[in-house]
Amino acid sequence: MNFPKKLSDKLESRRQNKSLRILPQPNELIDFASNDYIGFSKSGAIFNATHQFLLDHNIKSNGATGSRLISGNHTLYTATENYIAQFHQSESALLFNSGYDANVGFFSSVPQKGDLILYDELCHASIRDGIQLSNAKSYKFKHNDFEDLELLIQRNPNTLIYIVTETVFSMDGDCPNMEELIAVSGKYNCYLVVDEAHALGVFGEKGEGLIQHLHLRDKIFARIMTFGKGLGCHGAVVLGSEKLKSYLVNFARSFIYTTGLSPHSVATILMGYHHLEKDKNALESLRDNIVFFNQVKKMLYLSPLFIRSKSAIQSVIIPGNEKVKSIAVALQQNGFDVKAILSPTVPEGQERLRFCLHSFNSKEEITKVLTLLSSFVY
Repeated sequence: MNFPKKLSDKLESRRQNKSLRILPQPNELIDFASNDYIGFSKSGAIFNATHQFLLDHNIKSNGATGSRLISGNHTLYTATENYIAQFHQSESALLFNSGYDANVGFFSSVPQKGDLILYDELCHASIRDGIQLSNAKSYKFKHNDFEDLELLIQRNPNTLIYIVTETVFSMDGDCPNMEELIAVSGKYNCYLVVDEAHALGVFGEKGEGLIQHLHLRDKIFARIMTFGKGLGCHGAVVLGSEKLKSYLVNFARSFIYTTGLSPHSVATILMGYHHLEKDKNALESLRDNIVFFNQVKKMLYLSPLFIRSKSAIQSVIIPGNEKVKSIAVALQQNGFDVKAILSPTVPEGQERLRFCLHSFNSKEEITKVLTLLSSFVY
């Protein structure tokens, strides 16, 4: 059967623009690419604790067997959601199968026709996809520009408004001024929704995320945490009121019409949270490495090329798909797994190398990779 020409043309356009995506092969390079910020994905302690937990509770199911509303709501769900709610000082917690499912489910169902969604222009694709499925109107505001946000609010009086942002932006690694944003939101009685995908395991005394770290949780309508980054496993949770949880159970289609996570997956989430509670060494090592990375890039006069960030994501702007890919390949040939982020994932002219820092990266590795980068860009 012939492949449709329209689709072939789109693939060819990507090839011509040097932006065709392909699946990378596993490698043994030094990791500056993954979201495994505190090494939980490779933690033997978490792996063994999960296995022992399942044995101790005589849980031997390989799958959930159905959606949570039919047969998949195994007892581990309740225990894990209660634990997560307590950990995040939230009234309720509702687990989703992934961060993508959580964002699509929330934004497609919560804002209603006649409501307005105002979202940061750099919000993740999963947020945008959920918004596209919503019956509410939506506008983007300039990145972290709350004057622009306020103008949009003022142009839409007597409207129920949801404001959407992230505490750490996945491509830039920067953080909004949450106190200022909350002040704007409160002034106009808006509902503030925050994605903390890249803040869990990074900010807070126990890696709780930026909102708790700043003691602002009571000002947020909903927090969305995903587990594929700092927690090193899979799944996501929406934190909010009991009414919000009940609403999502009834109306979020990505929750209702999907098979639940397996008992093993939920147990891994629970053991990951237990590990956050008791092991602060990884968090401290990550924070030390973030400070050290910023010191070295300043010493090597690289700071002007980087987007300002105090998170585990550090991005250096190198315009042009071909140029940034060639530097990424050169770093990889020297043993460092650093990925190029190309347009159209980021706007044309904003192509970058994205360094993800981890608790397990050594000071020597950080110094060497930045020294190599300096030799390639200057």
